[in-house]
Amino acid sequence: MHYFFAYIAALIPLAILDALWILVLAKKFYAEQMGFLFSKSINMIPVVFFYPLYALGVLLLAILPAISSASWIEALWRGALLGLVAYGAYDLTNHATIAGWPLLMTLIDIAWGVVVTALTSVIAYFLIASFR
Repeated sequence: MHYFFAYIAALIPLAILDALWILVLAKKFYAEQMGFLFSKSINMIPVVFFYPLYALGVLLLAILPAISSASWIEALWRGALLGLVAYGAYDLTNHATIAGWPLLMTLIDIAWGVVVTALTSVIAYFLIASFR
């Protein structure tokens, strides 16, 4: 297996799905829920670090184990679990420490983490499996 291809197969769907979510589908929701925290411009440095790092985690913890067992269902549940843990850690910590952090934001964002990580895992699984 070409690990670079596998990594790209995880990174691209993750970036596309999350960009679609943040910039189109949930943009108004995020602005309503936590617009009080928004800066005037996006600091791209954390973005440049987050997506490659998260894609690597998804690849190592969800996709490659699923490839090893030849099970897209394993990619699905491993991705969902990873999304729950990662987004749960972020949102629950924010909810506990940031005054005014909305509960609805916590719940919706955790749900999105489950969905985006599970979808990314399954998409990458099928991309990798189709080129093996």
